[in-house]
Amino acid sequence: MKALSQDKTGDRLALLHAWLCELFGAADYRFAPASADASFRRYYRVRARERTFIAMDAPPEHEDIEAFMRITARLAGHVNAPVIHYSDPARGFLLLSDLGNQTYLQNLNAATAGRLYKDAINALARMQAAVPGAGLAVYGETRLRAEMDLFGDWLVKRHLGIELDAGEAEALENIHTRLVLNALEQPRVFVHRDYHSRNLMLTPTANPGVLDYQDAVAGPLAYDLASLLKDCYIKWPARDIDRWMSDYLAAVQNNGPAWAYDQDRFKRWFDLMGVQRHLKAGGLFARLARRDGKHGFLKDIPRTLSYILDLQPAYPELGPLCAIIEQRILPGLAAFSQSCGP
Repeated sequence: MKALSQDKTGDRLALLHAWLCELFGAADYRFAPASADASFRRYYRVRARERTFIAMDAPPEHEDIEAFMRITARLAGHVNAPVIHYSDPARGFLLLSDLGNQTYLQNLNAATAGRLYKDAINALARMQAAVPGAGLAVYGETRLRAEMDLFGDWLVKRHLGIELDAGEAEALENIHTRLVLNALEQPRVFVHRDYHSRNLMLTPTANPGVLDYQDAVAGPLAYDLASLLKDCYIKWPARDIDRWMSDYLAAVQNNGPAWAYDQDRFKRWFDLMGVQRHLKAGGLFARLARRDGKHGFLKDIPRTLSYILDLQPAYPELGPLCAIIEQRILPGLAAFSQSCGP
């Protein structure tokens, strides 16, 4: 599956303009690109009727726009998610309320991080307490393993051309099993799956605005917090991450049922859940580059994998994985970067 060609993109734009003309009239709206993401979805800012909207273009052959609509309905009233004003699922178009153009990633710094993460943590605690996970796909062993396999299939083999020896492959599989067990022993809640700085918008009220939740599942309690605090796109000192994790535990106890765990137990859930996510992300970033031509994500792989290396002193069972990363993956990424030039 390849990224949309320029011809296909043009066809989609023509269809989108036709739809907007149906809604607003040919001369009664203004239109500009807003953003694109790691999927086939594209977003455009539309000014009409003295306000702005976001038009989502989700080609039906590639994207399940109705999943976005279903999850939007679940989130309504609990977090600041977009309102769907108009929809055309058959053509893959939605017209959404505009949550602005300022992402968390654009605004996070040493002066703002405490306030912004407090808002995001409180929103996450409310979401987990109030939004039902029943009826969603379960984030179980099959899905967890398939995601981790992206690391070996796309980053190690296809992108870097590395063949792990039998001992390395067995060690990696054993670590996968540990990570699956860690995920499955956690309380199961609504999981956004991409709750991080690129999908949170800085908003003047009800901060943050929450986007890109269409892949939500019912899964491990610590997953979304690991996505937020061990972000693939921005990294904070361990002491800050630990402090914000404690803030989350306090918020969860104020907003939801009293799950039976202590801070040490939760920290293990959180740390190892991060490892699962970072293996997935490393492979996904390589796939985006190799399959879809989106090479900008390659620069995020070393940061993403650094979270795993940081855990080695506290989790010696991760030693074989850390050795693969340090001795094979990071040198391979550096060599690839040098071969591509500036």
